[in-house]
Amino acid sequence: MVEAQVAPAQTLQQLAQQLRIDSIRCTTAAGSGHPTSSMSAADLMAVLLAKYLHYDFDNPKHPNNDRLIFSKGHASPLLYALYKAAGAITDDELLSLRKFGSRLEGHPVPVVLPWVDVATGSLGQGLCFAVGMALNGKYVDKLPYRTWVLCGDSEMAEGSVWEALATASHYKLDNLTAILDMNRLGQRGETMLGWNSKVYAARAASFGWHVIEIDGHNIEQVDDAIGKASAHTGQPVMIIAKTEKGHGFSQIANKDGWHGKALNKEQAEAAIKELGGSSNLVVKPKKPEDLKPAEIKGTGKFECPKYDGLAATREAYGDALKALGAARGDVVALDAEVCNSTFSERFGQAFPDRFFEMYIAEQQMVGAAVGIANRGKVVFASTFAAFLARAYDFIRMAAISRAQFNLCGSHAGVSIGQDGPSQMALEDIAMMRAVHGSSVIYPSDALSAAKLVEEMANLPGISYMRTTREKTPIIYKNDEKFPVGGSKVVRESSSDRATVIAAGITLHEALKAYEQLKSAGINVRVIDLYSVKPIDKSTLARAARETGTLIVVEDHWFEGGMGDAVLDAFVGDGMTLPKVIKLAVRSMPGSGTPDELIDAAGISARHIVETVKSLK
Repeated sequence: MVEAQVAPAQTLQQLAQQLRIDSIRCTTAAGSGHPTSSMSAADLMAVLLAKYLHYDFDNPKHPNNDRLIFSKGHASPLLYALYKAAGAITDDELLSLRKFGSRLEGHPVPVVLPWVDVATGSLGQGLCFAVGMALNGKYVDKLPYRTWVLCGDSEMAEGSVWEALATASHYKLDNLTAILDMNRLGQRGETMLGWNSKVYAARAASFGWHVIEIDGHNIEQVDDAIGKASAHTGQPVMIIAKTEKGHGFSQIANKDGWHGKALNKEQAEAAIKELGGSSNLVVKPKKPEDLKPAEIKGTGKFECPKYDGLAATREAYGDALKALGAARGDVVALDAEVCNSTFSERFGQAFPDRFFEMYIAEQQMVGAAVGIANRGKVVFASTFAAFLARAYDFIRMAAISRAQFNLCGSHAGVSIGQDGPSQMALEDIAMMRAVHGSSVIYPSDALSAAKLVEEMANLPGISYMRTTREKTPIIYKNDEKFPVGGSKVVRESSSDRATVIAAGITLHEALKAYEQLKSAGINVRVIDLYSVKPIDKSTLARAARETGTLIVVEDHWFEGGMGDAVLDAFVGDGMTLPKVIKLAVRSMPGSGTPDELIDAAGISARHIVETVKSLK
C-alpha cells in the first residue's frame, strides 16, 4: 500500500500504467466500452488520486470530501480502475463492467456506487454539476473541499460548458478545477480544435479562468499543475493537458477508429505486456479534515402566507419560498434572471447567502441545482416554464442521478397574453410527466400554491410546479390541505351530468362555466387536478362512475398534458375507460389579451358550456 502524500514519481507512473491496464482488462471482459478514452487520462488521475484528492472511501458521505466528477462519463473504466486502486472495489467487481446486475454500468451513476455524485454520459454536463457543488462548498457549507472535473475535449463544443465557465468565474470559485483531457480524437475523427491548446487556453482565460497548459503524460508536469491549481486563489483553474487517446499501447495510440471499441483478447494481452504487466497497487488518498458544514438554523415552522382578493400563483411561489427559507436553513434557491417575475427574488432578498443568480443560463441553473442538492440541500430553481425546455437533457440526466430538487416554471400557457408563443410554455406538463420519478404540481390559487411549495420540499425525485402569470381569485380557506397525489372536488351534486377537470387558469374558467350551466339547470362536477403526477385515481374513477363523461380543460398543447394524464389513470389497473373529452390548445397562438387567447384556444368557459350542452 502506498501512502498518498509521499508517492514518488516512479510509483505514480506505475499507478498510471495500472489504471490503463485495468481499463483494458475490464472492457475486454465486457466486450465493449471505452478503453482508449480512459487511457489518455490515466496519468492525470493517478497523480490526483495519489497526491491531491482528499477523500474517505469508507465514508463517501463525509461533508468535507473532495468531489470528483467524470464529465467524460464514457471514461468510466478509468474511474472504476481508480476505485480499485483506492481499495474501494475488488478486481472481480472491476471485471463485471457492463454486465447485467453489475454496479459498474457503462456510464457512472450514483446510489448504486456511493462514490459517484452525479450521472454523466451526456456530454457537457459535468462542469455545470461541479459549479453547483463548488457554490455549496464556498458559500453555503463554507467548507474547504475541492471539486475536480475531468472534461473531454469533444464536449467543449457544448454550450453548457461555457455557461459553466462563465458562472464559475462570476462566483470566483477557486475551489473548482477542470482538467481537460485534450486527446485530439472524438468519436468520428479529430475534434474541432485537435491539439490546439492555445485556443482552448485563450477561451478559458477570456472567461476569467486561470489556465495551466501541460503535457498530460509527463508525471512531473501533471504533479506541478495539480499542485498549483490546489493553491491558486481568486478564480477557478483549468488544466489543459495534451494527451493521446490509447496512450501506452503502440497499436492504437493516437489512431482514429478506436473510440468506444474494446480490444480483443489477443490485443489486450499485447497491450498489457507493452504497458509493463498487471499490478495491484493500492493507493489510499488523504482523508479530508473532519469539518462540518456551517449550520444555518431556521424557525422550524412554515408560516403559510395568507391571501385576500386576487393573487397570482407565481407570486405565492415567491412568498412561500421565503417562508420556507425562514423555517429551514437547508433551503437554497436559484433563478435564471427572471426572479422579479417568478418572485423568487423575495427569497433572495431575505436570504442572499442562499440565493444564486444563474442569469440566462438554464442548463447551468439545473446543473447547479443538481450539484447543490447532491450536497444535501433542499433546492428550488425557477424560470419561465418555456425556457426549462432548454435544460431538458439536464433534467433527464438528473433523474438518472436520482437527484432530489424542485423546479418552478412560471408564465405557462396562452393565458400569459400579449408576449406571444415564444414565451408560452405549452409543452411543459408533457415534458415533466415523462421524467422518471417526477411530480408535477399545478396550483389554481395562491393559497394552494403556497401550501404545495412546502409539500414539494419533502418530495423524492424531481418536482415541478407550474405557475400562472395572471392574478386569480382565492378559492380555498386557510386550513385546507393539499397532499401531493390528491385533488379537490370543488363543485358536485347528485345529479351531475359530467365532470370538468381543470387546473391553474382553466379551473377558474371551469367555475365560470359551472355557474352558467347551473343557471340553465345543468349540474356538473368540477375537479381541481392540482396534482397532475401522481394523479388522484380514486377521485377520477368515482367521477367517471357517477357522471359518465370527463371533460379535461387545459392551457397546454393537446398532446401529453393533463388530458393524457387522466386517460393514463384508467390504463393498466383493470378500470373501464370512461368517455374523455380533451379541450386543449391545438393551433399556434399569437399575441392578444389573456381572455382573447383563452377563448381562441377553445378552453374558455364558453367552450366548456358548449361542450357540456352537446353531450347526449
